[in-house]
Amino acid sequence: MMIFGSPRRYIQGADVRHRLGEELKRLGGPAILLADRDVTAIIGADCAASAAAAGVSLTPVLFGGEVTWAEVNRLKARLAGQPPAIVVAAGGGKTIDTGKLLSREIGAAMVTMPTVASNDSPTSHVIVVYDESHKLIGVERLAANPELVLVDTAIIAGAPAILLSAGIGDALVKRFEVEQCFNTGGTNMFGGSPPPLTALALARTCYDTIRAHSVAALAAVARKEVTPALEHVVEASVLMSGLAFESGGLSICHAMTRGLSAVKGPAEALHGLQVAYGLLVQLQLEGRDRAFIDDMRGFFRATGLPLSLASLNFTGGSNEIAVIADLTAQAPHMKHFERALTADDLIAAIRAVEARAGETA
Repeated sequence: MMIFGSPRRYIQGADVRHRLGEELKRLGGPAILLADRDVTAIIGADCAASAAAAGVSLTPVLFGGEVTWAEVNRLKARLAGQPPAIVVAAGGGKTIDTGKLLSREIGAAMVTMPTVASNDSPTSHVIVVYDESHKLIGVERLAANPELVLVDTAIIAGAPAILLSAGIGDALVKRFEVEQCFNTGGTNMFGGSPPPLTALALARTCYDTIRAHSVAALAAVARKEVTPALEHVVEASVLMSGLAFESGGLSICHAMTRGLSAVKGPAEALHGLQVAYGLLVQLQLEGRDRAFIDDMRGFFRATGLPLSLASLNFTGGSNEIAVIADLTAQAPHMKHFERALTADDLIAAIRAVEARAGETA
């Protein structure tokens, strides 16, 4: 049974935060704006003004900083007695995933407002949950994708470049993961199998867009300027990447987050940087030729993506690499690969990637 899913509405462009009130009015009902202190300082006043102009109630609620059940329960208690009809989660992936889980728990509609393009969480129904030490403990799901994704590229242009690099990494890997899932007749994030051709086309277009425009987009962020290249990369990192992975499925790159999030250094790294390193391991396991891997490594250098575990602040040794491999081998996405793999296969691939880490070509 083939299944394709997506958000109900996606809006992207410079200064589209000023449309929030209009969009909330269309959805109906009072809303909360879930954001941390920094994001609230950047967009809170504009969002409040937009909601007021549209005659919509928008109550600010402070996000505590981590995607945990404890944080969701705290927020539920905060809203007890007067739950909103809409949860608007503004910020990065942690805030957005917390907003998703909160909206599910209180039965509210979900709106995402990414202020960075560091991953594709804003479009998806998937929720990654961590413990207080930021160790991945599980994956939850919304009943459906968000009602609205509102992406203000003027805000994203002002964010640190490393966050866009992470989004580039998260988007880049989708082609290779969806191809593996498609070729093995795997199951996508909606339980559909095989993945639709539409998801494969999106994953490949996402890859082509990222390769063509990322360097120019990062230069635009350095100037805090919205350009066509930045718009293209944001669309690829948030929309195309999200649609591709949910409807196309995942493989080794994302399986490796299970292991990388369990060891000091990589555990604190941005998700997109983790999966980018996972791509180097996946390409090694796929047996890609040296010219292909050299080209990919050159792109990694040009866009600030990690070429080694040390780039993820890893200071461990063989024991920690074994932990990464063991936990990765247990991840459900490992079944979406052209052959069965063991932890020893992963260790060998990691060591091969590390052996090349210092090369300049």
